[in-house]
Amino acid sequence: MNPSCSKMKTVSLVHKAAELANRTLVFDFEGTLLRSTSLFPYFMLVAFEAGGLLRSFILFLSYPLVWLVGEEHLGLKIMVFLCFFGIKKDTFRIGLAVLPKFFLGDVGWEGFEAVMCYERKVASSKLPRIMVEGFLKDYIGVETVAARDLKSFRGYFMGLFEKNKSNNTPSYENYHKELFHHFKEVYLMSSDERRNWRVLPRERYPKPLIFHDGRLAFRPTPASSLAFFMWLPLALFLSIFRITFGVSLPFNVSAPILALSGTRTTASGPHNSLSLVQNEEKEKGMLYVCNHRTLLDPLYIAYVLDKPLSAVTYSLSRLNELVSPIRTVRLTRDREKDREAMEKLLNLGSLVVCPEGTTCREPYLLRFSPLFAELTDDIVPVAVDVNVSMFYGTTASGHKWLDPFFHLMNPNPTYFIKVLPRLPQSQTCQGGGKSSIEVANLVQNEICNALGFACTNLTRKDKYTLLAGNEGVSPRHNSP
Repeated sequence: MNPSCSKMKTVSLVHKAAELANRTLVFDFEGTLLRSTSLFPYFMLVAFEAGGLLRSFILFLSYPLVWLVGEEHLGLKIMVFLCFFGIKKDTFRIGLAVLPKFFLGDVGWEGFEAVMCYERKVASSKLPRIMVEGFLKDYIGVETVAARDLKSFRGYFMGLFEKNKSNNTPSYENYHKELFHHFKEVYLMSSDERRNWRVLPRERYPKPLIFHDGRLAFRPTPASSLAFFMWLPLALFLSIFRITFGVSLPFNVSAPILALSGTRTTASGPHNSLSLVQNEEKEKGMLYVCNHRTLLDPLYIAYVLDKPLSAVTYSLSRLNELVSPIRTVRLTRDREKDREAMEKLLNLGSLVVCPEGTTCREPYLLRFSPLFAELTDDIVPVAVDVNVSMFYGTTASGHKWLDPFFHLMNPNPTYFIKVLPRLPQSQTCQGGGKSSIEVANLVQNEICNALGFACTNLTRKDKYTLLAGNEGVSPRHNSP
């Protein structure tokens, strides 16, 4: 807000929110909701996720200049130019797929509670509209976002702000110049107050954060970005080493190599006895049903069970298929063909299936496809979770063949595997007369309870519609 206005009051907006609930709130996004004062991390996310490693490194090198001239004016324009110049406009989804997770992590609880007291909200932002509008409308419920648009030429951003235009959606400058003097009351959020705000708890989010994309798992402040670029050469070496000497070797050799290189695997459950159980009458193997965190899930389950397994997946790159130490079979999304393929694998031995059909990073489980429940009564649920500190080993819009490489580039990637008790015969299709949907829902609930996650009815299609703007099917192959 403009401190020169005579109506300005330096009071706590939090204390005034209750009595002003029936009014329309016009607020500055960065100054009212965010705990931090720097915009650099959000531009670094855009630079890395939309532009790649080189662009993000150039932005990092420019930070001393940005800091010197100030992020409010010239520094902001420098960051906008470096991040957006040459980026294709139609495919830019960072504001919807990546930034909301980091915005929510930076939102102050006190400021959020104050803003959400108002039924009608209008937000202004220094950031380009394409970075903030999706988050402010979807999560904060604002009606209008006053922010600047970016110039584009032949479908590509030019890295420059558009000049003010007369339209129904005000720009950031119009908000300050034209609207400010019409406010009845103006409240200033002091920097000291924001510095002491608490992080907004996940349970207070306006709606659950279930899907998000991007490779970076940390907030790239200048300090953490420096650590990132210093770690990167070693990370590349470690990833290649772990794949070459860890993932590609026999189980009894690769497990200690992975552990010595910094990976962690925590296992629990009655897996020693269950791994030997088999339906002798039908001569089928056990069907291990797990939630889906990365492409490496079946491999880690095989490590924990200490036995060879087969795995089915909706997509696997040729490179990942070649280096995989276990048998992998691609599914076609044709129900009868997929059923036939899985039954054939079960007749050869034990099988791992991920009925979610796609990965989910957050503590939620997507809807389970019920096809697995029709194959056998010998079903063992397996709860899987992953902990990473620098890179996500999954993507919706990037190169999926790099997923295992990114996961293994983390300093200490950790897998948690919990083998649950075998499903009782009375709770299966053939032995208990249950429908395949009932069995799928039961297995989903068992895994959710074991992990402390929440079940959803969301599907793979929902994920890709939000993150990639498509249904997740490419002309050549299906996406995981």
